[in-house]
Amino acid sequence: MDDAALKPYFSLERMLAAAFDTAQRLFGLRFVERPDLRAYHPDVRIFEVHGRDSGTVGLFLSDNHARPNKRGGAWMSAYRWQSRADGETLPIIVNNNNFAKGPAGEPTLLSADDVRTLFHEFGHGLHGLLSQVTYERLSGTNVLRDFVELPSQLFEHWAFEPAVLQRHALHHATGQPIPEELIDRLKAARRFNQGFETVEYTACALVDMALHALPDADGVDITAFERAELERIGMPREIVLRHRLPHFGHLFASSGYAAGYYVYLWAEVLDADGYDAFVEAGDPFDPEVAERVRRYVYASGATLLPAEAYRAFRGRDPVVGPLLAQRGLADVRQPA
Repeated sequence: MDDAALKPYFSLERMLAAAFDTAQRLFGLRFVERPDLRAYHPDVRIFEVHGRDSGTVGLFLSDNHARPNKRGGAWMSAYRWQSRADGETLPIIVNNNNFAKGPAGEPTLLSADDVRTLFHEFGHGLHGLLSQVTYERLSGTNVLRDFVELPSQLFEHWAFEPAVLQRHALHHATGQPIPEELIDRLKAARRFNQGFETVEYTACALVDMALHALPDADGVDITAFERAELERIGMPREIVLRHRLPHFGHLFASSGYAAGYYVYLWAEVLDADGYDAFVEAGDPFDPEVAERVRRYVYASGATLLPAEAYRAFRGRDPVVGPLLAQRGLADVRQPA
């Protein structure tokens, strides 16, 4: 894919509108900008979020541009979580991205990866906004690590859904919709190099598990351990670990992802199988499937165990077939 060919169709303004429109078509949410509310920086936009039947749902802050004193990367956080323990407390959710601002008078244009990131973080944002629980500690993204990436990765599917692109991916200068040929190439590009990337990621997850399963870490030779573990799992010589153990920040920066690096791939199993519910319904905005997703994936917080929440949504346990098909590693979406 050539990002130079794609970027004219992916202005930040239109892609943010695409995310809002998707949330409205799925969950009945409306995002009304509140320029009268002052944010912590002029780049930050504040939106009041309204539900289909329940009035105001919360506030959403959209902080998308890089600046010198801003941390790198992309993340969602909350200034206030939803709760009902002491009256109705509405959430205040912020999405942070680091997109390079366009030249003066020109729109900010996004790459395909930027668009995916925008939708990913917005999925986390919806997890906070749609929460309907009693206690703050169980609200929104305060779920087990195994489940926290499902709402975000699931929402990524709509970023390049043809029905969304045809409506919102309009050339910033001409207003023409993105050509079908570019949509087809976007879909094909998703499968590029997936064999390598799957092995690379899975090896990191397995080595992480093995390292944290050691009964005693004293005196461990990390280099020797890494070499022996890769040999044990049959790592191809042509592929190296994505993250070498001495700088594997996910494992050692905090306890959050220690022995838990697998969760991104597990969440992809869940999101691929979950999105298949819409595929099976024949409509990416099927109202019955969307209501189950809202209720059990986005709104329940930690009031249900992840496995119970997923079964309530899908009617069964997840299967790996859709993930393999999504990555181009199998021809069928469901296992035999």
